[in-house]
Amino acid sequence: MLYVVRLDKNTKPGEVDRLSEVLKASIPGREFKRIKSVSDFLLQAMTGEIKEILFAVAVPKNGYAPEWHDLISSLMDRANLLDGAKAAVLVDGEGPLFTKDIARRLIFAANYAGCSFPGRPLVEATGDLYNFNTAASVKSVGNMTAYLDAVSDLLGRLSGSDQKAEPANSNKEGALKVLAIHAGNKETSNTLMLLDMVKTHLVKKEVDYKEISIRNGDIVDCRGCGFDTCKHFGETGECFYGGVMVDQVYPAIMECDALILVCPNYNDAVGANMMAMFNRLTALFYNNSFRDKKIYALIVSGYSGGDLVAEQIIGAMACNKGFMLPPHFALIETANNPGDITKLDGIEERAQAFAELIVTQE
Repeated sequence: MLYVVRLDKNTKPGEVDRLSEVLKASIPGREFKRIKSVSDFLLQAMTGEIKEILFAVAVPKNGYAPEWHDLISSLMDRANLLDGAKAAVLVDGEGPLFTKDIARRLIFAANYAGCSFPGRPLVEATGDLYNFNTAASVKSVGNMTAYLDAVSDLLGRLSGSDQKAEPANSNKEGALKVLAIHAGNKETSNTLMLLDMVKTHLVKKEVDYKEISIRNGDIVDCRGCGFDTCKHFGETGECFYGGVMVDQVYPAIMECDALILVCPNYNDAVGANMMAMFNRLTALFYNNSFRDKKIYALIVSGYSGGDLVAEQIIGAMACNKGFMLPPHFALIETANNPGDITKLDGIEERAQAFAELIVTQE
C-alpha cells in the first residue's frame, strides 16, 4: 500500500492545481491511501503499517508551507517512528525557489525518524518547469511530459519495480565492503577521531574496510564539461582531470557496498576537497548506478550546524548522485578543541551503535 502524504491546503472549490493533476496522472492503477493531516500521519505511522510513502509537497512562492514544517518538527521528536518505512518526495513549487530546501529538510527529518530513501528520491518542479528543460530536450518532449515521466520513474524506484535502471555495481559476495573517505588531519580532526571509534567496531565485525584520504591528493574541482564530454570520459571510468579521483576514488566507490563520508563542518558546509569529490563523481554517475550503495556520514561541528551539512550530503549524494539513504544515515556530534570528541558522554556507545547499524543494514 502506497501512502500519499499531501498536507498542504488545496485550492479553491472547483480548482485543480498542478500537483493534483500530476498525482492524478501518475498513481492510477496503484493501490494507495491519501493522508491529509499531520495528526493522521502520526497515528498511521504509530501502527507500524506505513511501509511505502510518497510525500507530495506544494510550495508557495514565499516558501512557507506550515503543515510541512509541523510534520518535520514532529518527525524530529520521534527518532524511530518510521523504522521499516521507505519514502520518496515530490515537490511542486509556485516559483523558482525553496523546492530543494524543503525537500532536503523533509528527507533529513524522515531519515532521522528511521525512514530509508531509494537513490534519487526527489522529483522537484519549479513554477515554470524550467528545471525540466534538459530532460525535455533529451527526450524531445514538452517539459510537462518530462515532469510526468520523472514522477513515474520516481514511483518505480520507490516500489522497486523500476526495470529501466542499470544494475548496481556493488559487491555481492563475501564480506561487506565499507569505504571511508576523508580529507582531515588525524592529529587534530575530531571527525577523524570519531571515524577511528567507528572503525574499531567495524573491524570487529570483520567487514572489508578501506580508507582513502583526499587531503593531500590533487582534487581539482569539476571544470563543467558538457554532458557528452563528461559521459564520454565516464564510460571508461575516467574524468577530464584524472588524478586521485580516477586512480583511487572511482574504483573504490565502484567496489564498495557502503560509503562513509567523514565531514567536519566548515562554515556550515562540507570541506572544499569533499565538495570537489561530489562534483567530480558526475562522470562516474552518468554511466553507473549507485542504487544499491548506501551512503553514511560522520559530521562534527565546532559549534552548531551539523544538520546543514547532513542536508548538503543528502542533496549531493542521494538526490543527485543516486546513493541509497539508509535509516539514521548520519552520526552528528559537536566538539571544538582537538580531542574533545573523545570526552563526550556516551560517544563510544554511539560510535558502536553506528557501526552496528552499518553492518546490520547489509
